[in-house]
Amino acid sequence: MTESDCPTGDPTCYCPLTDVIDVLGRKYAIPVVCAVDAHGRLRFGDLETHFPDASTSTLSARLDDLQSAGLVDRTQYDEIPPRVEYELTDDGCELADRLEPLVEWVAGRE
Repeated sequence: MTESDCPTGDPTCYCPLTDVIDVLGRKYAIPVVCAVDAHGRLRFGDLETHFPDASTSTLSARLDDLQSAGLVDRTQYDEIPPRVEYELTDDGCELADRLEPLVEWVAGRE
């Protein structure tokens, strides 16, 4: 990164992270990415089972946020009862891979 890339003129500026950190900093965002990564594809009800303390609206909002950020794909099947599945996009998979060292670092601090 060069000085001209960052509004502060600081070549170590982390400004490009702002949007990603905004999404990932929301409640349940990183755990949802990790859960979907661990299973490959999950239905909404399965995600609710993983996060029993999360309200349905919060979990739904987080999935919408992750989908808007291009990290999660949502597939709706025309079945009765309706079925919706979530899986990580290529960017979401890369994010999950890059989160592993952070999780290890945090675990080592405990």
